[in-house]
Amino acid sequence: MISWPAPFIPAVPGSATTLRLYDLRTDSLRPLEPGPEVRTYACGVTPYDSTHLGHAATYLVGDLLHRVLLDNGHTLNAVQNVTDIDDPLLERAERDGVQWEQLAEDAIALFREDMTALAVLPPQHYLGVVESMDTIAATVRTLVERGLTYTVSDATGGPDTYLDLAQVDGEPGDISGFDADTRLALSAERGGDPDRRGKRGPLDPLLWRGARDGEPSWDGGEGLGPGRPGWHIECTALALDLLGAPFDVQLGGLDLVFPHHEMSALQSTALTGERTYAECYVYQALVAYEGEKMSKSKGNLVFVSALRDAGVDPMVVRALLLAQHYRTAWEYTDDLLSAATARVARWREALSVNAAPDATGTVADIRAALAHDLDSPAALRVVDAWADLTLAEDRDRSADLIEAPGLVARAMDALLGLRL
Repeated sequence: MISWPAPFIPAVPGSATTLRLYDLRTDSLRPLEPGPEVRTYACGVTPYDSTHLGHAATYLVGDLLHRVLLDNGHTLNAVQNVTDIDDPLLERAERDGVQWEQLAEDAIALFREDMTALAVLPPQHYLGVVESMDTIAATVRTLVERGLTYTVSDATGGPDTYLDLAQVDGEPGDISGFDADTRLALSAERGGDPDRRGKRGPLDPLLWRGARDGEPSWDGGEGLGPGRPGWHIECTALALDLLGAPFDVQLGGLDLVFPHHEMSALQSTALTGERTYAECYVYQALVAYEGEKMSKSKGNLVFVSALRDAGVDPMVVRALLLAQHYRTAWEYTDDLLSAATARVARWREALSVNAAPDATGTVADIRAALAHDLDSPAALRVVDAWADLTLAEDRDRSADLIEAPGLVARAMDALLGLRL
């Protein structure tokens, strides 16, 4: 699958700072200490109703992370999937009277445009489930061959293949810390089937859904037959195939912690014997609109493409998103958009000055803010302070430097993705 073009990243002088990230699994802020190549996995969109601001905020977290790592001298091996076959996609296609393939293709194209406009770095591997079906099916067959699965057939269809979690070294909740009642409730709410008769354990994840009349299906090979994969195994298969376990950072929205990432990790343990799936779990907090979490089911979505169509500069959208720390839940309002618009205009005014105060310390402070758990709001305040000083009428201009505005512009571009 084609991703989107990579933006140019200018070189910025100065020394990098060790990155410290909050890891949900250990509930701690700790240094990220990868090897020369950093391996990350980001769960991608189900391609309908894309890209709303919750999506954009999530992928900006990964983008900031990747920019800091590149600035620190690492290379990247980033994987991002697209869930281009799933029940919600089929349901939306039926509702709208369109082919599911066309719906997915159109939404993926729009997502690429939004990511390009927002200057998000593309992953090294951008893969759809449909094009990866052989890899995913082979992963499921491995679990079947090891005797770690069972099948269920009932009036809803089948045979459907499940992972028997009782045979896996690990517990649901190891990452999230959720108790049993919360796990059951979230499983039912987020695509699971904990109440299905015939399952050995209520949280056992679906690996392969047997073919149903009127639904697309693929040949799973011996031991599976026609069908399509469950949601969680798709990410496990691609992560292990392209990154191995443990990889460095798992990225996603906070609502993916359970069951998606818990199940992905347990499936990986069943396949590799390795208890650690990712070294660090980094999550974007939930984004709200009109008093509720922004979600497809509620329909309270603010789309990046709609803002762009209304004439909003994509860099204003990016500045709005960067003004919120990724671990803090927030609500979109028109006032936030107005503030971001004014902020970007002031930055541009300051950057247009022929000579300005020395920016060496400004760049170091931007780096320091991002190194502390990707604190983009603090980084933007550093830029604000430099802009205020540059534009102050009563400041001492005797030490102004011609190269200072260019240095700040390069740092904003390379480290924050703000191309002004």
